[in-house]
Amino acid sequence: MSAGAKVVVVGSLSLDMVFQVPRRPLKGETVKGFSFETFVGGKGNNQALAAARAGASTAMVGKVGKDSYGELILETLEKNGVDISAMSTDPEAGSGLANIYVDPDGDNSIIIVPRANDRLLPADIDRARPLLEKAGLLVLQLEIPMQTVVHAAELAAELDLKVLLNPAPAPDDGELPEALYKKLDYLIPNESEAGLLLQRNIDGVDAALAAARQLKKRMKPGAVVLITLGEKGVAGIGPDDEELIVAAYNVDSVDTTAAGDAFAGCLARGLTEGLSLKDAVREACAAGALATTKPGAVPSLPTRVEILNLVQAGSGKNT
Repeated sequence: MSAGAKVVVVGSLSLDMVFQVPRRPLKGETVKGFSFETFVGGKGNNQALAAARAGASTAMVGKVGKDSYGELILETLEKNGVDISAMSTDPEAGSGLANIYVDPDGDNSIIIVPRANDRLLPADIDRARPLLEKAGLLVLQLEIPMQTVVHAAELAAELDLKVLLNPAPAPDDGELPEALYKKLDYLIPNESEAGLLLQRNIDGVDAALAAARQLKKRMKPGAVVLITLGEKGVAGIGPDDEELIVAAYNVDSVDTTAAGDAFAGCLARGLTEGLSLKDAVREACAAGALATTKPGAVPSLPTRVEILNLVQAGSGKNT
């Protein structure tokens, strides 16, 4: 992309093995599944693809193995218009893998094995500096080493580049480096991730607003915290401490895999294209909803046209 990508995603990539099951297995239990499919995935990969499909000029920074899985991941990114010039291949570690179990309600349980993702190091981020210098937003998650996440955020701050963190998977002890919080312009956890960060249960819009206010205090001045609440929509605190509540869209959900990634990618597009925060969140909510209507990660990520059609249909009772 000669003009430079507006959205640069630094994160994980994997091959997802998706099992449709009558229920998620208990300890020691064997469950006969309905079907099995493979998809490219990983939160970084999904968010880059989501941003590109939503209409953003997008680049991906990550690491895959020197194997057929890695080739498929890179090919998929490129076919979707994502700049892969800063991607790297590890000759020793294989590409990341994920096992995903999806029940009839569309809820999922996921096991990830990072492999090459654990070898994405600060030096790899430094090599991507030319991309970051031209970007409008850096998007991060937590499926790569924390030192790499922090380094990317620090480099972005040095370049006066805004930073969005989807803190997934959130650490069990809730501890994120203060140096990371202070570099963030946008923090977008779901309610369970926000609960882990604050070490308390968060249930509903009012609790989410209170949590967002508390998280915002850890961040740089003017930061934004948005907590996704599934069927309850999104609740957060804007740059001037104003409350932001956007309702969900009513769709027939079959698989929640990558819904949060669709939200993050579409939000990144809106933030770099000059939309108001509320309009960007509305489009992101539509993207997240649409991602639940199809199985798998990549096949479910909606296009710009699909997102706008849902927004214009007004299926969500947005406030």
